[in-house]
Amino acid sequence: MAPSGVNHISQPCIYGDFISSNGERKSSIMKWLIKFLKNFSNRGEGGGGAHHPELLDEENLIWRAPPRSLCNQNDRSGAQKEKEEQDHANALSQAEDLKRRNGYGQRTNIDEELARALQGSLNSSSYPPYSPVPYHPRKFRACGGCKRDIGYGNYLGCMGTFFHPECFCCRACNYPITEHEFSLSGREPYHKSCFKELTHPKCEVCHQFIPTNAAGLIEYRCHPFWSQKYCPSHEHDNTARCCSCERLESWNTRYYSLEDGRRLCLECMESAIMDTGDCQPLYHAIRDYYEGLNMKLDQQIPMLLVERQALNEAIVGEKNGFHHMPETRGLCLSEEQTVTSIHKRLRFGVHRQVGMKTQHQKLTRKCEVTAILVLYGLPRLLTGAILAHELMHGWLRLRGYRNLDPEVEEGICQLLSYMWLESEVMPRSNAMPSTSAASSSYSSSSSKKGGKSIVENKLGDFFMHQIANDTSPAYGGGYRAANAAVDKYGLRSTLEHIRLTGNFPL
Repeated sequence: MAPSGVNHISQPCIYGDFISSNGERKSSIMKWLIKFLKNFSNRGEGGGGAHHPELLDEENLIWRAPPRSLCNQNDRSGAQKEKEEQDHANALSQAEDLKRRNGYGQRTNIDEELARALQGSLNSSSYPPYSPVPYHPRKFRACGGCKRDIGYGNYLGCMGTFFHPECFCCRACNYPITEHEFSLSGREPYHKSCFKELTHPKCEVCHQFIPTNAAGLIEYRCHPFWSQKYCPSHEHDNTARCCSCERLESWNTRYYSLEDGRRLCLECMESAIMDTGDCQPLYHAIRDYYEGLNMKLDQQIPMLLVERQALNEAIVGEKNGFHHMPETRGLCLSEEQTVTSIHKRLRFGVHRQVGMKTQHQKLTRKCEVTAILVLYGLPRLLTGAILAHELMHGWLRLRGYRNLDPEVEEGICQLLSYMWLESEVMPRSNAMPSTSAASSSYSSSSSKKGGKSIVENKLGDFFMHQIANDTSPAYGGGYRAANAAVDKYGLRSTLEHIRLTGNFPL
């Protein structure tokens, strides 16, 4: 799974400018400047009461004239007018003397002090704080969704990219993400619900999200071949399992119910063989396969399709032999018994078979093998694999192979079953070395009948997988030992070594 994280996005922001009045700013600065010049005019160089000029601009130094009388100039006396003119002349004279004595040095000091004061006034708390809004040039905020300029509307920021609110969409459903929380896989955003649908496994039986266990982890079962995921609880809640392919029955798909209690899925039902008459062509094709391997069965061995109960009863009556438990699906009889076989084709109602007819048949012993029994209702390829296995038991007994260990006898029988399946499912050019070496003279019967469906070929792959990965010592370990011996020495040499020593060649 792609790592995921939950992110929080805030509500969109609207950017704006802070605006102040230029008139108010000018008025405040001028008031301060007049106050500053007034204070400066009261300073004296030696501490005396002499007046100093006020700086109004950078070029002119003027003396502040004394205030005039509020009365009419025509009413003034000559003495007063004379005094005013004299004062004005003195002020001009003193200003000239000041300029000659100090040059521009004092004015420079005044300029620096005035600049510092002006800067301080701008930073003073009397003015509100001003944060300039950064200027975004055109296409600086291109939308990560539509690639167009965002402009001055609302927008979202995520993963260093800007989006129009309607362009920030879930990668799964393509609808906008408006929730405050969303899931992120790499750089791809998802609705939390969409991300769960994509990544959280669902049970293929009940079609619900597989729950977490006590440790907070997602725990589920998975079929090793079909990869069917399901809740662990379905292993114990009587959920039906197909007797052929082992898949669990889904809640929205009904399996067929056979008379002996077994359930069969729809895919296995497509090629299921239901009675002994239907199975005869397949039985003869497998005998031809043995003949192509120079292993002809000279004696006609009866073959019957039976129910589960009849097969189990026959197993009890058989004194010798090793049987694959818990479900035995085929048997090579060597004792005289009476068995119940299925001889009439079945009809099916709604997911259930009806009208099955059986008959009792006595099997007498004329040789080492009395009959081959196979469970009915299995797909054609599985029925054929069982027949190939049981025919090998018959061939060994008819050829005098006695008292073999279960690993040797069941292992070589499983190998012949695997080889037949391989000839039916895989193209001749892709056959395994063991098969090509053993069956070079065999012409596949499937080439005469035409190709099989994809479903049937997949079932054949599964039955081969079952044989190759069987964990039992006799069937699984025996098959792998037999396959290794045939790969190295060939089928004929391996069989001869078993006849002489009772073991596989090293």
